[in-house]
Amino acid sequence: MKKVFGALAMSLLAMWSLLFFMTRAGAQQIGEVSTVFKLLSPNDKIVVDAYDDPKVAGVTCYVSRAKTGGYKGALGLAEDKSEASIACRQTGPITFAKPLDIQEDVLSERISLVFKKLRVVRMVDAPRNTLVYLTYSDRLIDGSPQNSVTAVPVDRANKIPLK
Repeated sequence: MKKVFGALAMSLLAMWSLLFFMTRAGAQQIGEVSTVFKLLSPNDKIVVDAYDDPKVAGVTCYVSRAKTGGYKGALGLAEDKSEASIACRQTGPITFAKPLDIQEDVLSERISLVFKKLRVVRMVDAPRNTLVYLTYSDRLIDGSPQNSVTAVPVDRANKIPLK
């Protein structure tokens, strides 16, 4: 029985690791600060990651969020808080490879083992030629109303192409 449980635990850990690294592939960690000291395990932190918009070259979003430490956090079993903040900026010439949807998911990152995700949605404010980015978290059953929004105006000469 112990061998079966051990094999199952190792399988779940391997699957979680694969999912974790697949969802984090687009992120580049910019920095972190500790918020709660833990003596023998990782501290609770606030991390700041950069994500380039995959469909809009020249726009990078910086997302800060809480990351739970402790033994559960180290093993990926902790559920991070639903609080996040976002700031998107023009980091180069803005170009569009193809027309954009009026609203589209840009990022979906797992922040708990199974049930909770951090999401970033891009919306197009066509009359103002502006890209609006919203971050929030959701759960399988219920999400959190906590959110953050930012906007990136696009030069009027470079009209945002819509589908």
